[in-house]
Amino acid sequence: MQNPKLKVKAIIFDLDGTLVDSRAAYSEAAETAFASTGQRMVDARIVTEIPRRLEQDLPIDDLIIGVDVKRFKEIYLRAYYQATIKKNKPFPNIAGTLEKLSSRAKLAVTTRRNIPETEVKKELTKFGLAKHIQKIVTSQDTLKPKPSPEALIKCAEHLDVRIRDCAVVGDSVIDIKAGKNAGAHTVAVLSGIFSRKELAKEKPDLILQNVNELAIYVE
Repeated sequence: MQNPKLKVKAIIFDLDGTLVDSRAAYSEAAETAFASTGQRMVDARIVTEIPRRLEQDLPIDDLIIGVDVKRFKEIYLRAYYQATIKKNKPFPNIAGTLEKLSSRAKLAVTTRRNIPETEVKKELTKFGLAKHIQKIVTSQDTLKPKPSPEALIKCAEHLDVRIRDCAVVGDSVIDIKAGKNAGAHTVAVLSGIFSRKELAKEKPDLILQNVNELAIYVE
C-alpha cells in the first residue's frame, strides 16, 4: 500500500533519536550511574533498555537489582544531560532535510529532557539546525510530559496553526501517543531505540527509516 502524502502546515519533531543520535550519551549515563553505585554494567542491552523504560515511566528495578532506584535515576539523568553536550550528534543529512522541510511547513521541537529551552537551542545551533526551528518546548515548559499533548499544543499555538494541521515526528511510542492524543498526524522513525513492531502498534500514519525520508511525503 502506498504511503500517504501529508498536507500539513507545521511539523513538530522529537529531539533524541529523531534529530540527534543520543546512543553514546545513553551509554555514558548508564556507565556513570552504575559506577556510582559500585556496580559494573554487564549487559549492553541495558544501555538502551533504561531510557526506553524511563521514557515510558516504566520501572527499572529489575535492571539495577540491589541499587536504590531513586538515587540511580537521579545520577543517570544528570549524567545523561551532561553527556548530551559532548556525545550527541545530528543524524546524517538532517540539516539539509530541515532546510527543505522549512520551505513547506513551520518547524518545532519538543523534548522530555528536563532542561531549559536555551540549552536545547545551543545544541541545535551547534549542529546548524536551530535556524530552521521556530519553537522549542522542553519538560520545563509543561505541567505534563509526553504522552500528554500539552507540549505539542504549545508548539501549535506558538506557530499559529491548528494542531490537526501538524505532523508529529518521533522515534518512540510516547511521541506517537502524544500526537494522537493531540489530534495531529503522526510519523514514526526507526532511527531511535524503539522497534518497528513497537511503533506499528501505535498505528502512526507513516513509519520511516529516518527523518530524511519525510521530505518525500510532506507537500
